[in-house]
Amino acid sequence: MTTINPYFSFLGNTEEVFLFYKSVFGGEFAGLQRFKDIPGGENMSADEQEKIMHIAYEIAPGYVIMGTDSLESAGHTVNVGNHISLSIGTDSKEEAERLFNGLSADGEIEMPLQDTFWNAYFGAFTDKFGVKWMVNYDYPQK
Repeated sequence: MTTINPYFSFLGNTEEVFLFYKSVFGGEFAGLQRFKDIPGGENMSADEQEKIMHIAYEIAPGYVIMGTDSLESAGHTVNVGNHISLSIGTDSKEEAERLFNGLSADGEIEMPLQDTFWNAYFGAFTDKFGVKWMVNYDYPQK
């Protein structure tokens, strides 16, 4: 089954935002990864290493919001209107390709579909209407 989740980008305060949401909704984070935990993270400043690379939080059964800290040093910007993406999770690599290719037609591809260090097939783009999307297929755990 395909899932669609809101994905938020913030300029350095993602942890604060998600802790606030957690204080309202309760529960626990489904996953949290800092930039220091990724390949190359050791080359970042100490401050950037502690920023959130990815966080997932189930606000209610079946409803997950996700987020990241956009790093200005990596050329990321956050403006009202570009700080939210729709993240599609698929059940197969083929479904990821079909949705990515269809939705990105005449849009701007930011990251082509490719294998990632987090064991997924992932790509990102802005569609021809200005909506930001991410498509992700998680490979089965080994």
